Order: sequence, then structure tokens, then C-alpha cells
Amino acid sequence: MSQAPVGLFDSGVGGLSVLREVRARLPDESLLYVADSGHVPYGEKSPEFIRERSQKIAEFLLGQGAKALVLACNTATAAAVADLRERYPELPIVGMEPAVKPAAAATRSGVVGVLATTGTLKSAKFAALLDRFASDVRVITQPCPGLVEQIEAGELDAPLTRELLHGWVEPLLAEGCDTLILGCTHYPFIEPVLRELVPESVSLVDTGAAVARHLQVLLDKRGLRAVGPAAATRYWSSGDVQEMERALPKLLSELAEVRSLPV
Repeated sequence: MSQAPVGLFDSGVGGLSVLREVRARLPDESLLYVADSGHVPYGEKSPEFIRERSQKIAEFLLGQGAKALVLACNTATAAAVADLRERYPELPIVGMEPAVKPAAAATRSGVVGVLATTGTLKSAKFAALLDRFASDVRVITQPCPGLVEQIEAGELDAPLTRELLHGWVEPLLAEGCDTLILGCTHYPFIEPVLRELVPESVSLVDTGAAVARHLQVLLDKRGLRAVGPAAATRYWSSGDVQEMERALPKLLSELAEVRSLPV
């Protein structure tokens, strides 16, 4: 069982930023990745729809032999992780949440900005995070409609991507934000562009590395850590598989076959 793969999924290719962190921390683990790109972005969908899709994808990954699941998507985590944990109580399941706690600890100005999807910002889970960890700081949220689609298309450094980011970041900086939370797993891929748009003194915070650490803890606790070598990562998409194949070299610097997701 320890040699079985870990399954990860996201609304699209954004969760590859989490997969990258899992590979770095757990290089012996074989990985399965599902991009639900036929329904991207989740941030504009209802919680009921996201729960249904998450359940179908979880069943698919378990059918492929996954020993653990990573919901590499903030919106899917907010909508579906509790349901999946209830349904599969023995399965190690790791979710994502915006890095409110580390951002609140890191800010010097006391003002934190959050770049995220509409779905994440509207979720009860995000509201609870603010109540729990950000009572002493001012948090300014900024929905980023259209940014996920730009990243899905591989337009990481395109003029429109820069224009969108500039329009969202400038008001946050004007309010005194010295820490920006990247509240969507797609967003680490545009971090190089963001770094050009914000002063060096502004911290950019995401949770991919923390998710990889938590996965390691759960696998160790259950005696499920793999002993290498890892098999080649297998990829599926519910969208255009050729588009994802073109995106992989830009996002992960690798070439791989992407199969059509049958659910």
C-alpha cells in the first residue's frame, strides 16, 4: 500500500503548483493529477456543483489506486473537504486554505491583502480563518476574475495578465499592504510577474509548501511513505488535453501525455 500513488486534483492546472511542492518534499511518491479544466474556474460555481465534481474525481482517483488525496484547490477545499473526510474517514485527505495565519504573523504594517477567487472569498471557511487568525490585522480582499483563465491558457506574462494584476494590486499597496496572500493555487505561477509589480518589501505568501509538509506528516503517521523510485506522474483533464500538454512545459518544465478524464 505504501507504494500506491497520491492523487491530487484542482479545477485546472493551478494545483500543479502544489504538485511541484509535493515532488520537492516527497520525491519518492508516485503522483496522479486531475485537472477539471472542463469546469474551470470553480470560483464561479455553486458549492453544490463543486461538491459533486469533487466526489466524482475522488472516486476516479481512488479507482486508480490512490492511497491519499490532496485537494489542490482552495475553492474545492472550502466546498467539499468536510464531505470527503466524512465519506472516507480512513483516507488521508489534505486540503488547501489561504495562508491567513502566516500572513498575519508576517505583516509589519498590520495590513494584509488577499488575491483569490470569488468562491474562496465568499466561503464560510475563509470567514472562519479571518475570525481565527486575523483579528489583530486589517485584511483587504481582492477577487481576481479572469486570472485563472489567463493562467490556464499559459498566458503567464501576457500584457492582459499584467494589466489585470496591476489593477488589482495597486489599490492594495495604496492601502498599505505589505503582505499579499496568493489565495488560489493557480497564482504561484504568476509570482515572477507579481514580483515586478510590488516593492521588494512586500511578502508574497502561498500554502503549497505547507500542504506538502502536512501530507508528509499524514503519510508518516499511517506508515504510507513510499520508498522510491517514483513512477512517472500520470495526468488527466476534463478539458482540452492538448492545451494542458502545451501548458506543462511552461508550468513544470516537463513534457507528458495528458489523458481525457472519463468522469
